[in-house]
Amino acid sequence: MLDVFITSRVRRKIIVVYAKYPDFKTHVRGLAKLIKEDAGNIQRELKRLEKIGFLQSEKQANTKIYYTNKHFVIFKELQSIVLKSQRATQKRQQ
Repeated sequence: MLDVFITSRVRRKIIVVYAKYPDFKTHVRGLAKLIKEDAGNIQRELKRLEKIGFLQSEKQANTKIYYTNKHFVIFKELQSIVLKSQRATQKRQQ
């Protein structure tokens, strides 16, 4: 259902991960392994999501770690949409 509103497959996967697990922290390669997408595409989307404020990052040694900005203006609403969308998908599959 989210694919109708968020047309970028990679962005949609990233938003789902960070909205569903708001305490999740990872680097680009870890996220690439998790969602099975190209690290270059993921990095581009992470930068976009950080620029609008949905994600934040911090440097740890030579690695940039991304995590959810729980104070993002529409975080709670977005999280609710993701969770409802996943429940609806699960119901359709049963």
